[in-house]
Amino acid sequence: MNKDFTFQIRIYYEDTDFSGNTYHGSYVRFFERARTEWLRELNIHHYELAKIGLAFAVSKMEIEFLKATHIDDLLEVTTKIISLTGARIMLEQAITCNGENIAKVNVVVAVINSNGKATRLPKHWRSILLPYLNAS
Repeated sequence: MNKDFTFQIRIYYEDTDFSGNTYHGSYVRFFERARTEWLRELNIHHYELAKIGLAFAVSKMEIEFLKATHIDDLLEVTTKIISLTGARIMLEQAITCNGENIAKVNVVVAVINSNGKATRLPKHWRSILLPYLNAS
C-alpha cells in the first residue's frame, strides 16, 4: 500500500505575484487543496464531519520555500501522515515540479468541535487514517 498521496496543481496567473513568481500564500492554498483531496480519496468528507459538529483546523504550520515556480508549471503535492493522536494529525507535505523540490511543510491539524475545542477524531475515521501512518 502506498502511504503517500499525490495531487497535481497547475499554476495560473491568479497564483502569481507582480514578479511573475508564484505568490507564497498560494502554496498554503495548494497544501490545503491536497489535504482535502487526500481526505476525499480516503472517503473522509468535511461535510460529514460538520454533520456531527466537527471540523479540521490547522493549529501549526511550518513552511520552507526552496525554489520559485511560475505560470503554467505543473506541481505535484505529496501528503503523508507522520503522527496521529486522539485529536491531532501531523502531516508532512512537499511540492515538486519536474522532480525538483519547491516547498515543504509540516502541518498539525486538530479536530475541533462546534465550540472550537479540540476533541477526539471519531474511531471510524481514525481507523481509515491509521494504515497510512508513516511514523518511523
